[in-house]
Amino acid sequence: MNLYHLSVPQLIQTVGQALTWLDKAQALAEQKKFDVNVLLGTRLAPDQYPLVRQFQAISDGAKFTAARLAGVQPPVFEDNEKTIEEIRARLDKTIAWLKTLQAEQFEGAEARTIVLPFAPGKGLKGVDFLVKMALPNFYFHAATAYSILRHNGVDVGKVDFIGNLPFFDV
Repeated sequence: MNLYHLSVPQLIQTVGQALTWLDKAQALAEQKKFDVNVLLGTRLAPDQYPLVRQFQAISDGAKFTAARLAGVQPPVFEDNEKTIEEIRARLDKTIAWLKTLQAEQFEGAEARTIVLPFAPGKGLKGVDFLVKMALPNFYFHAATAYSILRHNGVDVGKVDFIGNLPFFDV
């Protein structure tokens, strides 16, 4: 089992879908004549991150997941985005970096010990890190960003979250 195939393509797809959510947010703002950037401060609940931080977490989740499994250093992005265009640029940079990774870098990742900064002295095997922590956390932030946009009237649906599927004739 090579964890590259279970992680990187899906991370790229979901980060790419987040870009389509931003397109739809921009379209709503133009239609309703409001500054799309006001959405960045919105949140579902007072104790949750605002939309801007949800998108930063999508980016961070994608690059940290892939980097830890590949045993490489992720790029550092400062969390200083203030506009939808800056968020879009960050997501584009995230996808571009993910596309530089190769399956060979993930060989043995399922058994690699992953150490996380919030759990000093503890580790997870790569496969457990991916399926029990990294992907659920990544999708939590993606679903929350999607939900904030939908709650604010952006016309996104399930297909916008999932994206294109590689159907074939049977």
